[in-house]
Amino acid sequence: MNDAPVERRDDYRLIADGIGADIAAGRLRPGDRLPTQRAFARRRGIAPSTAGRVYAELVRRGLAVGEVGRGTFVRATLGLPGADLPLAEPSRARVDLELNYPVVAEQSALLAAGLAPLLRPDALEAALRQARAEGTPAAREACAGLPAGAGWRPSPDALLFAGGGRQAVAAVLAALVSPGQRLGVEALTYPVVKAIAQRLGITLVPLAVDDHGVVPEALAEAHRTTPLRAVYLQPRVHNPLGVTLPQARREALAEQLARLDLPAVEDAIWSFLRPDATPLAALAPDRVVLVDSLSKRVAPGLGTGFAVVPQALRAAVAASLRSGAWLPSGFALEAALRWIADGTVAAIAAAKRADATDRQRRAREALAGQTLRSDPCSYYCWWELPTPWRADTFVAAAARAGIGVTPAAAYAVSPRSAPNAVRVGLASPPPEVLTRALTTLAEIARSAPEGFAD
Repeated sequence: MNDAPVERRDDYRLIADGIGADIAAGRLRPGDRLPTQRAFARRRGIAPSTAGRVYAELVRRGLAVGEVGRGTFVRATLGLPGADLPLAEPSRARVDLELNYPVVAEQSALLAAGLAPLLRPDALEAALRQARAEGTPAAREACAGLPAGAGWRPSPDALLFAGGGRQAVAAVLAALVSPGQRLGVEALTYPVVKAIAQRLGITLVPLAVDDHGVVPEALAEAHRTTPLRAVYLQPRVHNPLGVTLPQARREALAEQLARLDLPAVEDAIWSFLRPDATPLAALAPDRVVLVDSLSKRVAPGLGTGFAVVPQALRAAVAASLRSGAWLPSGFALEAALRWIADGTVAAIAAAKRADATDRQRRAREALAGQTLRSDPCSYYCWWELPTPWRADTFVAAAARAGIGVTPAAAYAVSPRSAPNAVRVGLASPPPEVLTRALTTLAEIARSAPEGFAD
């Protein structure tokens, strides 16, 4: 047995291992508050700085979450670093309001009808060939109409294709931002981007958001401190906030990008729900790469994503798609082309807009009196929880009632400053099941947390 002393720099990891074992064994339960760092240091006989490193390590591992002014708590939904809930497999919760994959009743029949011609031997042989990042002229022409908004339609020659929206985001970020460089993102952002940045060695810089979305002045402030290399934004139907930037705010962002000479990635995955809003790419076409896909608009298993790329960046993004193995499936791209041409994609998107509006109405009625933030056309809402509830204890209480919701920490770029809120996905359960689940959540919010005393 090796009796050599453990080096001091590793002590905090061993202590974190012990706390992790207590959590795994159930000695520490989801929602339990950990001692203050000063009290923890006294109890363990360690320096306060070491206690701070222990708690930071627990947050990094996804075992704990820090809430400003409240303390550090055992996370209600545990996972590995980067494995935030929206990246996980569907939970065993009876009602899943975490993952958000909209499906309307008529879409399977529409998709099946469009596939029939593709299954002829000659058509199938062509479709099973390897697709290129540039796609085909027919694919570029067809897909150019998808990200259009408020009278804007990109040039078909600006399109490049990927195996999905996530692959397109990863390829664009890899092309624009080198390891160690800084990427500005909304302080609350899509968890997949957090995971991609971690794997690419990109440093995320949180940008302040308000009730309308990202604050343009925050972009200039972050760039002034230490230059940013690029910005990742969700101007339309932001995930998780659900909001769409007002036109004036989008114009101010475009002006900032020009003044700071910064490229931006516009995630437009949910923007089919707000086709009336002008894309940021329309306001700054030489600086913005718009990324979109058919996963939410049509079906999650349809691996077809694309990017509208300014000419100056086209070669770099295309090379990134090829070198990262993020290219599209030839069959999926050909199927998408046929569904676009016969009107299937447009019909499904229209049905989902109506469905999302109905689900938002149900949410507003069931959660009346609660502090909600969302676009009226969005498939999710941001719920700022009432006192004395905390995000993790509320998630745990919802789970005990058989309902899964996502805590704010999954979206926070800085987990220690996560707001006291949850995201409620509205897309997955049948409408009546959704209404019952939301009513149950409202009842939980009106009650006191377990063990709470006035």
